[in-house]
Amino acid sequence: MQFIDLKTQYQQNKAQIDAAIARVLDHGQFLFGPEIDSLERKLADYVGVKHCISMSSGTTALHIALMALNVQAGDEVITAPFSFFAAAEVIYLLGATPVYVDINPKTYLLNPALLEAAITTKTKAIIPVSLYGQCADMDAINTIAKRHGISVIEDAAQSFGAEYKNIKSCGSMSAIACTSFFPSKPLGGYGDSGACFTNDDELAARMRLIMNHGQQGRYNHVMIGMNGRMDTLQAAILLEKFSIFEMEIALREKVAGFYRTHLPDCLMSPVIAQYNKSVYAQYTVQVEDREMAQRLLSEAGIPTAVHYPIGLHQQPVIASITAKTQHFPHTEYCANHVLSLPFHPYLQEESVNEICAVLETCCV
Repeated sequence: MQFIDLKTQYQQNKAQIDAAIARVLDHGQFLFGPEIDSLERKLADYVGVKHCISMSSGTTALHIALMALNVQAGDEVITAPFSFFAAAEVIYLLGATPVYVDINPKTYLLNPALLEAAITTKTKAIIPVSLYGQCADMDAINTIAKRHGISVIEDAAQSFGAEYKNIKSCGSMSAIACTSFFPSKPLGGYGDSGACFTNDDELAARMRLIMNHGQQGRYNHVMIGMNGRMDTLQAAILLEKFSIFEMEIALREKVAGFYRTHLPDCLMSPVIAQYNKSVYAQYTVQVEDREMAQRLLSEAGIPTAVHYPIGLHQQPVIASITAKTQHFPHTEYCANHVLSLPFHPYLQEESVNEICAVLETCCV
């Protein structure tokens, strides 16, 4: 059994993907090829925004978004401590300081009720992370941010395709939204890539400059930037995978339904906020004795993963940056109890039954 079955996914669309790759190899425009424009238009339309700017990775997208908002040394950026390290890393890279707000222990999303207390005169931006496939409470977060004149960057690396309150699409609810097309993501390429989304013409123009070395015309650099370009091969692959994306979202919901039906009661299955539709980037449960559960599943040939075993505030490198001791009880509890189970659109109910039968023994 595989944790994520990318090979089966490829076989579903093999002829189209192979042909798309061949077209790029034939026309030879490996950067800024026509597939880049086509992908950006399709993704912007899908999300419902004016601009999609393709990027070399989700991390690069976050970094460039902060740069476009002029986040710099001395600024503070609020985010959740229960997430992948990139959300904090890009803040540090700009000399700014991450300020953490604890999560809702059921949804794993930044708790807006704790947000206002973390805002200071130095707060420049808020990065709510839409974790495990569902959106953060963007209306509540945006309301607080607007009251204080603070920009919001949605980290939608794990939630592209998710829906919020039935009418708003993930990626359309903030000044800038960033996503990742890492291979294991709901819409994944065959390497690193990502994108930023915005309705702001000026921010879009700034991000396009920054991701191409701040270059306005060949060898005319008008601002400090970086190499953040998506390559044309990734765009071509993503265009073909996007053609079956809605079908795969439906399949993800079907597999999640298998788990909801068969998962033993002693485990906490994912809690999806009533206003959300998740794309289930991972299927993450809470288990009392994670070490035992992983051991039993491993003995049965079933792989697992832990997303994430250490809060951002507890990462070893943080100790070399700040001496301040911080505690976020919900993050720390979840970091010790979450367990991600095999999940992908093509997982069969028999396999889910097998996984849940092993987990049943953890309840004895």
